[in-house]
Amino acid sequence: MKLRTTSIFRVFILLCLTMQYACSVGKYIPEGEILFSGTEIKVESEEEKRALKPVEQELGTLITPAPNSDVLGMRLGLYYHYKAQKKKPGFLNKWLNKKFGEEPVYLSDVNTNRMEELMLNRLDNRGFFYSKVASEIDSTKKYASVTYKADLAKPYTLQEWKIDRDTLPIYDQIETAMTGTKLKAGERFDLELLKYERERIDTHLKSQGYYNFNSDFLIFEADTNRYDSRKFDLFLRLKKGTPKKSIVPYRIDSIAVYPNYSIENDSLPQPSAVTEENGIYFIQDEEFFKPKKLEPYILFEKGESYNSETARLTSNRLAALGSYKFVNIRFNETDTTNIEDQGSLNADIFLSPLTKRSIRTELQVLTKSNGYAGPGIAATYNNRNIFNGGETFSLTGDFSYESQISGGDDAGQTSIAGGLTANLLLPRLVPFSPSRFNYSVPKTKISLGGDILLRSDYYTLTSFNTSFGYTWKANKFVYHELNPISITYVNLADTTEEFEEILDENSYLSSSFEQQFIAGINYTFTYNELVDDNKDRPIYVSTSLDIAGNTLNLLSGGKSSVFGLEYAQYAKADIDFRYYLKWGKESALVSRLYAGWGIPYGNSTTLPFVKQFYSGGPYSVRAFEIRSLGPGTFVSDEDSTSSYYDQSGNLRLEANLEYRFPIWSYLKGALFVDAGNIWLTSEVEIDEDDDEDSIALSEELMSEGTFGSDWMKELGIGVGFGLRVDIQSFVIRFDLASPLQVPYNDEGERLRTPFFGGGSGNLVFNFAIGYPF
Repeated sequence: MKLRTTSIFRVFILLCLTMQYACSVGKYIPEGEILFSGTEIKVESEEEKRALKPVEQELGTLITPAPNSDVLGMRLGLYYHYKAQKKKPGFLNKWLNKKFGEEPVYLSDVNTNRMEELMLNRLDNRGFFYSKVASEIDSTKKYASVTYKADLAKPYTLQEWKIDRDTLPIYDQIETAMTGTKLKAGERFDLELLKYERERIDTHLKSQGYYNFNSDFLIFEADTNRYDSRKFDLFLRLKKGTPKKSIVPYRIDSIAVYPNYSIENDSLPQPSAVTEENGIYFIQDEEFFKPKKLEPYILFEKGESYNSETARLTSNRLAALGSYKFVNIRFNETDTTNIEDQGSLNADIFLSPLTKRSIRTELQVLTKSNGYAGPGIAATYNNRNIFNGGETFSLTGDFSYESQISGGDDAGQTSIAGGLTANLLLPRLVPFSPSRFNYSVPKTKISLGGDILLRSDYYTLTSFNTSFGYTWKANKFVYHELNPISITYVNLADTTEEFEEILDENSYLSSSFEQQFIAGINYTFTYNELVDDNKDRPIYVSTSLDIAGNTLNLLSGGKSSVFGLEYAQYAKADIDFRYYLKWGKESALVSRLYAGWGIPYGNSTTLPFVKQFYSGGPYSVRAFEIRSLGPGTFVSDEDSTSSYYDQSGNLRLEANLEYRFPIWSYLKGALFVDAGNIWLTSEVEIDEDDDEDSIALSEELMSEGTFGSDWMKELGIGVGFGLRVDIQSFVIRFDLASPLQVPYNDEGERLRTPFFGGGSGNLVFNFAIGYPF
C-alpha cells in the first residue's frame, strides 16, 4: 500500500491551507461581537502557594462558559461552524459542522458579576470569609479574555467541636459515630466536610435501627464569640421539630419472601402457599425456589434491629443468584400512631424470576491471522434454577469449518472443529455449609467438555476436560477463581506421514505432544478498577498460577504414568498489568505489561503444547502474524509446513501502548505500538539417534531461542493504527500494523522503516472481536 509523492504533497498542501484558515477565524466574527478566548484565575493569600493550588483549581470548575476549543491555536470547530453559515456552504462544510462544529462563544455570553458571586460563595464555604474577587477584561478588536483575581482572607480554623446533647438515646449513637470524624482542631472551616459528616452519621444511625432518620435532621452551628482571631467552635445537635418516629430505632417483626413474584400482573400467591424456614415465611403457589436454599441469602432476621447496610447486601446477594430479574425489598411500618421507645417493621421481599429456559444460537464467520477462514455455528441452552436452588445449567455446542485461504504451500488445507461443553453453576460453596459472604455470592462451578479437531494432511486431535472450582468477589474490584481439580486429556491420532516427519524433525515439539494428560490446580486473582466509571486512571491486574502433576506423582508413588497415561508436571505463572489514562468521554492512553513463565520439571522436559506461549497476532504483537515470532531470533524456513508448531516457548514478555480516540458516533480510532517475544528457558533434549535434520533443528532452537542478556534486542516491535466499531461494548476491530524491529533478521538489519520499509510482511492486517486489552 503506497502513496505517490505527488498525492502526499497535495494532501500536505490541503492540510496547510485548512490550518491557515482555521487559525484566522477573526474575519468571520460578526460586527459588534468579540470572541471569548479564555479565563485566567489568580489567587493571592498569606498561605503557602502549595495549599492554594486546590483552591485555584476548584474556582476554575465554576467558570462558565468555556471558550471555543483550539488545538495549537487552530479553532477548527468554530471554523467549520462559520463556513456552514454561508449561503451556499456545500455538502462537505455542512457535514463537518454537524460532526465537529461549535457555536461561537462571545464576550457578551460571559457574566463576570455572576462568576464573582459564585467564587465568593465557594470561598465562604471553604472558610475564607470576607475574601474579595474582582474581574478584569483584556480585549482587542476581535478577541477578549477575562482574568479573575481572588484576594483570600485568612481562613477561619476549628478550635474544638462538641455535641450539644440532651437525654435522648439517639445521642449515644451520634457520639459513637463521631469517634471516626474527620473534624480536626486547626483545620479550616469546610462546608462540604460538614455535609459529609452529616451523611456519615446518618449512615451509622440507619445501621443501628433508625429507619426514618434523615441527615437533614442534623445541624452544625459555628460559634466565633470566644475568640478575637479567626477561630471558631462547632456544635452538633438535632434540629428542633425533628419527628418522633425519626429518633427511635426500629426492629423487624416479620419477614415474608415471594420467590416467584410477577411484576406484569402484580399478583401475590394465596396465603395458604406458605412455608416457614428459620422464622422467614416463603409464599409461593408452586415451589419455584426451595426455601431451605434461599434462606441463607437473607442476612437480616426476625427480631433484629433494622440495618440499611444489611438490607442492601441482601438485595445484592439475591440479585447475584442469577435466577432473578428484579429484587425489591420493602419495609413497612406496622404502627405509626403510637411509637414510644421502638418502632416495628414488616419486611417483604419480592423476587421476579428471569426466563427459566433459553436457547441462544450464533452464526459466525471466522477469520484468523494464520490465514484460516470459514463459517461457524454455536448454540447454548440455559436452564436457570434447574434444581430449584438457584443452580444454572448450560450446554454449549459449536461447530466450525475453516480453510486456509493464504499461506503459500499450506493454502487449501482445511480444519473441522466441534465441541460440547456442560457447565453447572451453584450459588454456594460445595460441599461446605452455606456461606455468609457479605459482598457477593461465592459460586461453585463444575465443568465437563470435549472437543475434536480434524486438520487435513496432519492429524485428528480429541480432547476432554473437566474442572471443579470456586469463584467469588471479595469486593467491587477483587475477583478470585480457584480450581482445585482441573483435568485435561488430549489424544493425538490419525497423524499423517507429513506430520510424523515434523515431529521427527523437532524434538522439542515431539516432547510437548507426548504428555497429554494434565491434572492439577490453578488459581486466578484479578483486581479491576475499570468497573468504576468515575476513575480517570484505573488499573487492571490479573495474575494466575497453574501447577500440574504433583498430586498424580504422589498417588502413583513417583511413577511417570497413571492408568497407562504419561502425565505432565510443570508450574506456570503469568501476570497482566494495564494502566488506563482517560480524559474526555472516550479518549484514553492504555499501557500494558505482560509476563508469563512455565517451568517443566520431574516427569516433563517441556510444557505440553497446549500450555506453551506464542507471540504475534491480533491480541499480541500485531505487526507479526500469529505464532510467527520467536523463540528468540529463531525463524522457520519460508517453505516449511511446521512453522506453526516450531514457534512456541515457555517464557513470554510483552508490552503495549495504545492511544484510543473517538472519530464519529460508534466509530473509534487507535494508534499503537507493540513489543514482545517468546523464549526457551529449558534444554531441548537431543537424541543422538535422530537424523541430521532433527539434530540441526534442535541445536538451532537452542542457540537462537534461549533467553539471554540480549533479550531486548530480540523483541519484535511494531507500530500501527486501527478502526473499531464499538456498539454498546460489542467491538469489531480492524488493525493495520507494520514492523519496526524484526528479531529474526541479522543483527544490524533488524530495524526497518514501518509501512514504507518494503519487503514481505511489511503490512499486517488484523481482524478481531473485542479490544486487544
